[in-house]
Amino acid sequence: LGAIIFRAACACFTWATGLPKKERARGYNQSAILCEGLAAVMNKPVWKDVIQRMSTTETQTHKNRIERWENMQGRFSVTDAAKVKGMHVLLVDDVITTGATLEACGTELVNAGAEVSIVTLGYAATRSV
Repeated sequence: LGAIIFRAACACFTWATGLPKKERARGYNQSAILCEGLAAVMNKPVWKDVIQRMSTTETQTHKNRIERWENMQGRFSVTDAAKVKGMHVLLVDDVITTGATLEACGTELVNAGAEVSIVTLGYAATRSV
C-alpha cells in the first residue's frame, strides 16, 4: 500500500546528503543506494544533487537530541529552488535517530517550495538525555 501511495504522490526522490569523508572511507553512500533502489522499483527519477551540504559537521554519534539539531542547522542548501518548487519530493535516509538531518534537509526543500515526504530504512533507539 505504501508503495502505491508514494508511486502516485512523489514526483522525484533524493537523499539526505552525508559527509563526503565518510562516503569516501566506506566507498559508497548507503542513503543514495537506498534512494536509487526505491526510485528504480517505483519508476521515479532521482535528483542526485538537489540538496548540498554547505559545510562539514562534527560527528553526531555522541550528541544528544538538541545538540544534533543545533549541529545540523544551516548546513544544507537546495541547489535549484525553481526545480523543486511545487514538486512532491521523497527524502530518503538510511536511519533516523533524532531526525535532525532529515529535518534540516526537509526544511530547506520546503523553504524552496517543495512538498516533502520522508522514508528511512530503520529507526535507532536513542539514549535518554
